[in-house]
Amino acid sequence: MSLRESLAEFLRDLRSPPRPNAIAWLWLSLVLIAADQATKWLAISHLEYLQPVPVIEGFWNWTLVHNYGAAFSFLSDAGGWQKWFFSGLALAVSVGMALWLRVTPRADWRNALPLALVIAGALGNLIDRLRFGYVVDFVDWYLGFTDLPHWPTFNVADSCIVVGAVLLVLFSYKPATPAPKAG
Repeated sequence: MSLRESLAEFLRDLRSPPRPNAIAWLWLSLVLIAADQATKWLAISHLEYLQPVPVIEGFWNWTLVHNYGAAFSFLSDAGGWQKWFFSGLALAVSVGMALWLRVTPRADWRNALPLALVIAGALGNLIDRLRFGYVVDFVDWYLGFTDLPHWPTFNVADSCIVVGAVLLVLFSYKPATPAPKAG
């Protein structure tokens, strides 16, 4: 199927979505956004900027970091325009995925779950960008017995994006098995 045919089919599906559709999965997104914002509030309230607090010595710290870029601090020193770029990108991705949920049957959890996760992560970090001008990160993992650098500091929203993206890829390789027919 060509890209043009796929887009035409998607637009047809938007006009007559399945009933019930997967929009209800946005409740999961809301719960995860609330968890993300609550954990960031705890980090801001109880951690000092760039001062690690060991959780598991040699592996895991809580470290409050301000990320002005994207994943792995990509473009963090770009001069400010990236705030609006990544905000617009998060909004566009979230709207696109919400539309995808609209044309997805509610029972199709293999598509709905990853979409809800990515939406939660994108909007959780968008809230930070609009409130603070940066994303609040605080989970700091590293292997203290090596000379390897610390893994880039992250948050609940980042985890939602990564898990959702990985699930989208994994589920695209193996089609869902049809339910056995009664009889």
